[in-house]
Amino acid sequence: MSDLLKVGITHGDVNGVGYEILLKTFADARMLELCNPVIYGSSKSASYHRKVVDGDTANFHIISRVEESHEGKVNLVNCVKDEIRIELGTASAEAGESAYIALDHATSDLADGKIDLLVTLPINKDSIQNEHFQFPGHTEFLEDRFAKNGEKALMIMASEMMHVALVTAHTPLSEVPSKITKELVLQKLRAFDLSLKRDFRLELPRIAVLGLNPHAGENGLLGKEEMEIIAPAVKEAQDEWILCAGPFAADGFFGSGRFKEFDGILAMYHDQGLIPFKTLAMDSGVNFTAGLPIVRTSPDHGTAYNIAGLNQASDESFRQAIYMGIDISRNRAAYDEARRNPLKKMFFDRGRDDEKLDLTREEHE
Repeated sequence: MSDLLKVGITHGDVNGVGYEILLKTFADARMLELCNPVIYGSSKSASYHRKVVDGDTANFHIISRVEESHEGKVNLVNCVKDEIRIELGTASAEAGESAYIALDHATSDLADGKIDLLVTLPINKDSIQNEHFQFPGHTEFLEDRFAKNGEKALMIMASEMMHVALVTAHTPLSEVPSKITKELVLQKLRAFDLSLKRDFRLELPRIAVLGLNPHAGENGLLGKEEMEIIAPAVKEAQDEWILCAGPFAADGFFGSGRFKEFDGILAMYHDQGLIPFKTLAMDSGVNFTAGLPIVRTSPDHGTAYNIAGLNQASDESFRQAIYMGIDISRNRAAYDEARRNPLKKMFFDRGRDDEKLDLTREEHE
């Protein structure tokens, strides 16, 4: 039996660069030695984009359902049946609907175990909105669909250089301070610590926690969240043996290069963490959704409407998303296997042990 993982890939927004980077990535036949790709999309859209992209491109094996996929081929589940008017570089309701249909099919197959992991190509978060998708992005949609036992999704931006997680993700900046609570920061720290161990094989991960305000509040002069919320959460996490420190002033933390001293960085809001991350790792960065029972990765860029159709898009981040998704799936399986079926308890619990000891004494007396 083959050990190749079946990687489900959603085609994203057809007016962006999704198909271009798909075609470029799988033009390299070596990719098919790493995984069995199953793309959820539109055969007509794929044909359109093949004409736009110059040079060698992948050939798609068109199928109607995932069960028809074959290893050694770039399988494309033709789940978007309707004709789509492609307007490169433009947001449209048609493109949004086709992105949702592909995502819905892929997540259904993921839930049924027909694919092993999911890699999503960029969507337009506005045009994809419909009666079934009313979320700020993939992360929240996947949490709603897959969280069964109170799990909470955690957005992690990952590269070889750094791992950045967010306390608040797709939240308007004006609402961020009211969302930051000690309980939420602590929850994210716990989830981040577990993901670094389970998904990234970091045995004793060191986590830096950023402050919310300029200069991390300057002892309350520029804001009290650090003193009243973030520092207490860090202290409680330390008491739980999570190796974390902070809160750090974000500008100095990145500017001085201190980020190199830590395995993970917990930022309070989206741009605080993602601006430095994308500045340093735009081409190689990956968006990973941690904290859920499924594995999902994505390139760290958007639809890139400004270069759609110009054959200028880099496929490096998408390649890294595939590589990382495979690695995380295997790391997680190994981590869980090592902790499955632990040795049975050799002793009674305290109360029962004392009770047995007393009975033994009575017998001897």
